[in-house]
Amino acid sequence: MKKRPFAVTGVEVPIIGQGTWAIERGDRGEALRALRRGLELGANHIDTAEMYGNGAAEELVAEAIAGRRDEVFLVSKVLPSNASRAGTVAACENSLRRLGTDRLDCYLLHWEGNHPLEETVAAFEQLVGNGKIRSWGVSNFDERALARAVAIAGAERIACNQVCYYVQERAIEHEVIPYCQKKGIALVAYSPFGSGAFPRRRSRGGKVLADIARTRRATPYQVALAFLCRHEGLFAIPKSSTVAHVVDNAAAGDLVLEDRELERLEAAFPLGPRRRGVPMI
Repeated sequence: MKKRPFAVTGVEVPIIGQGTWAIERGDRGEALRALRRGLELGANHIDTAEMYGNGAAEELVAEAIAGRRDEVFLVSKVLPSNASRAGTVAACENSLRRLGTDRLDCYLLHWEGNHPLEETVAAFEQLVGNGKIRSWGVSNFDERALARAVAIAGAERIACNQVCYYVQERAIEHEVIPYCQKKGIALVAYSPFGSGAFPRRRSRGGKVLADIARTRRATPYQVALAFLCRHEGLFAIPKSSTVAHVVDNAAAGDLVLEDRELERLEAAFPLGPRRRGVPMI
């Protein structure tokens, strides 16, 4: 699977990873098999959060990566309500315990909250200094929030911004993606299939996805992922709760769309107007 440098970390990370939002709600055995199969296929960027199942997703990930921790680029997130300086440190330690590891490769603020961002950043830097995390970033930040974080810490300290991004929802292409690219911050797309809103085959966009998929001997889902990751610095973390899905998703990591195919997709899924904030699911 194709890899890219994960911004300031310098670590080569696969462009297609594995998300775990609500993964604990389904068949646990199948979810474990899917995560492990994903690792075998090179999808070793695993994203989770303390919020997911109140820690249950982290515990499931711990079981999936047991004995294979060094293979994984492991990411978790702190809830804004816990993101005071002391609260962030405590939340990270709790996540590490649930994940059965001594460090995270990246730790994110899940979204902006009421605690001063300066406190959260100070906690992140403390955790880096203590070896508990190797890098940190943010999630659900628009370009204005990113600018505030950059003013506090410097762009060279922010590894990524994780945001909602899928073919029908391209608003972040106006300002957020260009800002991240300018500052050298990785952009990680969560819910890249729209959390159940994937284009139907009979829709205009669905027909284009299916047509390109037939031509490339791929699936519409693979084409959508390749489209989202078409630019440098972009990554996607689709949830992979079944083996079949993780196999399908991982194959998108080697699919490079041609210019004409990209043009067709951009026409089928119009960019839409600029708007304040970022979409969230």
